[in-house]
Amino acid sequence: METLLARFGAAGEDDTALWTALVDMLRPPRAHQADAATERLRTLTRTLAAHPALCANLRRALERLFHDRKQVSLYVSSGLLPSTGFFSETARRLSDRLLPAVIDTSYMKDLLSAVFHRGDDEAWVSAVPDAAWEDLLRTLFAFPADDAPGAEGLPKGIAEIVEALRVLSYHVSAIGLDPELIRVDPDLEEYESPFLAQNAEVLLYLERFQTWWRAPDSPPDDDKHLTVMLDQCRDVLQRVRRKATRIGTSLTLTFKLERLRQHLDRIAALLALLTELHRSRDPRSLIPSAVGLFKQLVHAECRKNRLSDYWSQNVELLSLRMTESASRTGEHYITTTRSEYLGILRSAALGGVIIACMAALKIVLGRQGFAPLNETLSFCLNYGIGFVLIHMLGGTVATKQPAMTANAIAASIGEAQGKTRDLDALADLIARTVRSQIGAILGNVGVAIPMAIMLAVAVQAISGSPFIDATKASHLLGEVDPRSGALFFAGVAGVCLFLSGLIAAYHDNLSAYNRIPQRLLQLRWPRRLLGEARMGRVATYVENNLGALAGNFFFGFLLGGASALGVLFGLPLDIRHIAFSSAYVGYAGAAFDFSLPWQTLGFALFGVALIGAVNLVVSFTLTLYVAMRARRISFAQGRDLGRLLLKRLLTRPQDFLLPPAADRPTQTHESEGTPSNSGDPRLP
Repeated sequence: METLLARFGAAGEDDTALWTALVDMLRPPRAHQADAATERLRTLTRTLAAHPALCANLRRALERLFHDRKQVSLYVSSGLLPSTGFFSETARRLSDRLLPAVIDTSYMKDLLSAVFHRGDDEAWVSAVPDAAWEDLLRTLFAFPADDAPGAEGLPKGIAEIVEALRVLSYHVSAIGLDPELIRVDPDLEEYESPFLAQNAEVLLYLERFQTWWRAPDSPPDDDKHLTVMLDQCRDVLQRVRRKATRIGTSLTLTFKLERLRQHLDRIAALLALLTELHRSRDPRSLIPSAVGLFKQLVHAECRKNRLSDYWSQNVELLSLRMTESASRTGEHYITTTRSEYLGILRSAALGGVIIACMAALKIVLGRQGFAPLNETLSFCLNYGIGFVLIHMLGGTVATKQPAMTANAIAASIGEAQGKTRDLDALADLIARTVRSQIGAILGNVGVAIPMAIMLAVAVQAISGSPFIDATKASHLLGEVDPRSGALFFAGVAGVCLFLSGLIAAYHDNLSAYNRIPQRLLQLRWPRRLLGEARMGRVATYVENNLGALAGNFFFGFLLGGASALGVLFGLPLDIRHIAFSSAYVGYAGAAFDFSLPWQTLGFALFGVALIGAVNLVVSFTLTLYVAMRARRISFAQGRDLGRLLLKRLLTRPQDFLLPPAADRPTQTHESEGTPSNSGDPRLP
């Protein structure tokens, strides 16, 4: 280490290579070994303290970095989204992963990338305690720099920060006046924009700061008014985010909101450095704040090409808007009273009737000898149109519920805050969800099986031949056998259910954001054809049902195309859905002339039950995970909730199976409705 430190004072050495070698020496064997990195950093600090000449070499080398390198780009672009747009930035990150950009070490930003050249360097840099980094800097700058307090102008490093603040302020003004933000919040046009006001305040503050630095006897400018303007910008940002969760959002809007938030955070971080200088003209007072900024910049440079970070930043608000829409829809699938429970049974029974017909039509289509592509399209249209018909007639498909109810439960978890009363309400919500789901399954399966038997018997009575032969019946029974891979295929169907929920929520958001109902009302020919009143009802129906219609239609294509996709890629892909599997058991039973052994029939029904369980668990788990991630919820009270649910199951199992004997008012809680919009709705 001493040999390397001595080279910092030698002539002709490459500064970039020396700093890279020093960081390589500090880097632990594994990025997560923060203790090893901390000990190496402290060893460096002790070495510098024991050898003043080596300390002076390293200090002069660090001062050269800040004097010779351009730093503005580091502060105004590192870790901040660019103005190019969502997909352009995605393409840039992909291309830079394959073919890294050219590094110009005359810029501090590129130098930081060259020195911390491993992608996991940010892990140990962030994990090392701030105190260890501060001790190193205090050892290096044990004495004031020659050009700091007594110089005529600002020191080079501080002047670069001033310039960066000016550039960032202009960026905030431009983003704040973007038409996407004004579209969501028209008030930005009617009143003085805080984004323009902050720019005027930032420029005035920086001018007075430079005057104060040159003339220490002049009173320093107070930054309180500037802080108020920046807080107003944050308030507008939060207001736009809240409105976007209600009226719809887009990737473009979420990209710009995230970019605006990042710029405001960076302005606050740099402004904190200048504020600290107001208290003491000694740049050494900046050490604690500088360490925090240093960690942010290293983290940003090490992860600048990470697509996972980028997508999680920008898809979050869109995911929240989609899950909020699904949450409101999911509340309609959770019954409280006996009448609501009977309503679910009736709608599920209607769904069972149509599903039995869809299963029969699929069998018929499979006999036609279509070409593979045509057969796949026919299956997809059979499923898609059938599910749309179920929705339009007011029916229910049991397995569609988890993708909706999981979002309502996630919204309730976000409001629970760990309070016992709220956990009780959450447990009650889960119990009502379970019994509603069981009721929907009973309605689907309890009607699909007898309806399939009736259709098979009717076909045989009319045509004189069975609807399906014994070979086909044996094949259908084999498909529900848990030992044949049925549970894996049920998991595939669960993923399709999850995706259909996202598709439905996406189209709800699309309808709200693009104002499709309002645009429909502007069409002249439909108004002339249908009349104003009917056209108004059509627009209202589209507003309330576009997402559900799209979700059901595309769910049919997901189910119908899964097996074809498996054939295309040579993968063992297929789907098993509880409602269709139960209908197939009915057709198989009729084909064997109701002579199946009870063991065979019981095992088939057991397989159907397992398929349904996998359908529900997979779709519910995936949807709940996405909903909680969108709301930034980490539910630390899961164990308490589990004990509460177990106690409820042991003491009052009827709550999970049947509704109350008579309709009675139940205690409501705001967590069962749409989450409150006060504050950032993503925060728990």
